[in-house]
Amino acid sequence: MRQSFVKQSLLASAVFVLVGLPVAAQTDNGAPDETLPGRAVYENFCQMCHENAADERAIPFDQLVNLPRQQIEAALGENGLMAPMAASLTADETNDLIDYLVSGQAIEQDQSAWTDAFMCAEDNRTVDLTGPETWTTFGVNTEGWRYISEEASGLTQNDIRNLEINWVIGEPDGFQMSVATANVGDTLFYAGGGNLSALDQDTGCVRWTYRFGEQTRSPLTYGEVAGQKAILFVANERMIHVVNAETGELIWQADGQPLRGDGGDIRPGVVLHEDKVLVPISASGVFPNVESCCTGHGALVVLNAEDGSHLWEYHTMEESSPNGLFNDLGQPQQGPSGAPIWSQPTVDVSRNRVLVTTGENTSLPATNTSDAIIALDLNTGEPAWLFQAMVGDAWNAHCRGTDETSGPNCPWHWDEYNIGRDFDFGGAAVIVTSEIDGESVDLVLAGQKSGHLWALRADDGTLEWAQRIGQGTALGGNHWGIATDGKTVILTINDPVRPGAPTPRPGVFAFNVSDGTPLWEYSAEADCDDGRGERLVRCESLFGFSATPLIVGSSVIAGTLDGKLFAFDIATGDLLNEIDTTVPLTSINGLPVQGGSIDSHAISAAQGMIVTGSGYARFGQNTGNALIAVRPAEN
Repeated sequence: MRQSFVKQSLLASAVFVLVGLPVAAQTDNGAPDETLPGRAVYENFCQMCHENAADERAIPFDQLVNLPRQQIEAALGENGLMAPMAASLTADETNDLIDYLVSGQAIEQDQSAWTDAFMCAEDNRTVDLTGPETWTTFGVNTEGWRYISEEASGLTQNDIRNLEINWVIGEPDGFQMSVATANVGDTLFYAGGGNLSALDQDTGCVRWTYRFGEQTRSPLTYGEVAGQKAILFVANERMIHVVNAETGELIWQADGQPLRGDGGDIRPGVVLHEDKVLVPISASGVFPNVESCCTGHGALVVLNAEDGSHLWEYHTMEESSPNGLFNDLGQPQQGPSGAPIWSQPTVDVSRNRVLVTTGENTSLPATNTSDAIIALDLNTGEPAWLFQAMVGDAWNAHCRGTDETSGPNCPWHWDEYNIGRDFDFGGAAVIVTSEIDGESVDLVLAGQKSGHLWALRADDGTLEWAQRIGQGTALGGNHWGIATDGKTVILTINDPVRPGAPTPRPGVFAFNVSDGTPLWEYSAEADCDDGRGERLVRCESLFGFSATPLIVGSSVIAGTLDGKLFAFDIATGDLLNEIDTTVPLTSINGLPVQGGSIDSHAISAAQGMIVTGSGYARFGQNTGNALIAVRPAEN
């Protein structure tokens, strides 16, 4: 990894300053203490999933026991991912379980104060918001293209060919590195480790920090709120924070939950459009407990950008109620449920609409809003049209394998459809104008975990064309979204490789926007040589393209679950560059750092560089805690 003299000097000073900070012990973690009472809790409530090689979603035991205590506590807490599973545990059982899981870890102390020791020099702490607004939202533009021009990015294709790792920051309590950044002028805004920080993008030093003390994997949004330039993000998958971008002071915060129903997580970021903040709710009930399957459902909440007050909300279905069905333990079931909104909304400005994409139902009855693309009136939330890509996709985390091995609440036990596949739309819809038969037509494009790429007419949602790559999987197909430059659309495919699964097609695939004609493809392959097989989990099977891709001018940037950034020519598919982020890294902020899987919202741009998170391990992938900036090599 090349570092200039300036970077080397900054690194040396950072390490010197951090000597006085409490940092993580450098000893290796050992095995948990099997004599603790939490071992029995783990065996009774957790082992079935976390030691099941066929379960793609559950973090393997050997990774689970290395997660920070606060991350496990958050997952088991009231709003955490494992809250439904933990609902049947007593407080003592929960504490015993956590104590057991972390009992083999070296003692760690709070590292969130690293920003205090890594402040920029006093004459470099001013955030200048008059510079170019290179990156203001995850979709890049209102239509969600994930495209930025060479001029706006400051990166030519020749620059892309010469990208290399420039600097790395180690995030405290990382291991879920999916957070996209924002960039205005020479300031890079980044949220992680309980902090929102304004960084000097050239050196990575800190200009200000807003300390919120919770986890986030939310993309950042930059825009004007209440007459102030602001950064909007979501903490702990629930609370919306709006922070002054110049000073780091809080403007307002709001829960963002719907007024009716149980509410739910905000998994992606929020979207700021004029005077509205669009908040997607992903309450899916996908991890149900035995007694209450299933109650949650998706929603879109719209807040007043001025103060966070509630304007309107849309729900993907009615509230659940007893559906007359019983699971194989004889317990009554509820429905409908599911159809979460996993991705950021997309604004159709010309029609004054907002587009959302949804996931599967989690119990019966199945609804027509699951696995769907829905257009809503931006003022009222009334549906304008709805396109359902798959009917009857009823699935939850009890559906693990065949009918005989699935848990009691899996709809496969008593579903006339019997096709539950977990084929969400995990990424946002994209709006693009194309010429079709001499007519200028606005299309809505979206990728699905089934491996489909859909193109609908934006006026009424009618199907224009569709393509499919492979047969899809629960964590495969197109997982987190697509990108387009208006002429070519890029579909990334994950498809983990595992015994007994459908024939995988991990790779990158390009299609013509107007008619779906295939243009080129790149097939991913495992790379386990030169020590990569030893430092990566499931190196032979986890190497697909899951993260949302990005287009920079005439180049496509995409990341893999085995920690690589790839760059392709968008016209030909020629490979321009390949960067391994799992190589040994040294952080400029002095904290231990490692790269891992590139997934979710990881890839963004700043002026003259690409920024990525490396180490997304939510589904048992490769852990890591690296925020990485790559720049063209200096000649």
